[in-house]
Amino acid sequence: MHEQAEPVHDAAAPNAVPPPAPSTGLLDELAQLVRAVRQLFGAQLQLLAAELGLARSAVSWMLLAGLAATVAGVGLGLSVLAFIGLLLAKWFGSWLLALLALCALQLLFLFGAILLFRRCMHWLSLPATRGEWGAMMRDTVRAADRRVEADGARRQEST
Repeated sequence: MHEQAEPVHDAAAPNAVPPPAPSTGLLDELAQLVRAVRQLFGAQLQLLAAELGLARSAVSWMLLAGLAATVAGVGLGLSVLAFIGLLLAKWFGSWLLALLALCALQLLFLFGAILLFRRCMHWLSLPATRGEWGAMMRDTVRAADRRVEADGARRQEST
């Protein structure tokens, strides 16, 4: 059998490579800190992605719930109108008079809603309200511009 001899490193030899220095505790702790920070931010990013997924899902479900509430509200309104029509028919003794009375009630309600809408538009057109509305819109635009600039600065820093 052929035995291989281990190379002998002579410290006095000019071409000798010094053995690597043992790693210090500080470097090990820094490496552990870096790994922990990476793990923490990785978990935070996973949590953010999950939350965004839930938010997207919540928006879809909210729209669906709003549609269902609208359909149920319209159905309830039609049922109430049918019930009122039936009561009016019993009271007047005539379906024709009951339907005419029901149409008159609906017209009154419609005109009341139109008058309320016009009054609200008038309140918005008053000078003090216009000034407050304009100030609120300017503040909103400024805040949005600041957010856009801050997002752009963060994106530039991250690249």
